[in-house]
Amino acid sequence: MKDFRDLKVWEKAHLLTLAVYKATTTFPRDEMYGLTGQIRRACASIPANVAEGCGRRGDAELARFVQIAMGSASELEYHFLLAHDLGFLDDSVYDELTGEVTEVKRMLTSFLQRLKADS
Repeated sequence: MKDFRDLKVWEKAHLLTLAVYKATTTFPRDEMYGLTGQIRRACASIPANVAEGCGRRGDAELARFVQIAMGSASELEYHFLLAHDLGFLDDSVYDELTGEVTEVKRMLTSFLQRLKADS
């Protein structure tokens, strides 16, 4: 069992989640249970799945949860694009958030490769 707080990928995903909550406060109120909620859930799912995987037995189970986190990160990328195209995210915020999610995906991929090499 690993402590998820020790993982750089978890820390980066957590910081992204905090940034997403801040960025989505400006979304229209009528999107609270729509796109705002979807973005927040997808984003929070990334560090949550890494944390859950760390609480499981063995690297194989952790790798499965890291793959789920990767799926949530890809979902988040699309939601950012949709929010941008709807005018909810301006260009600079969109660029910053997509850059951050791309970095998290890179880190998840690297972590997954390391887990598979160790098993």
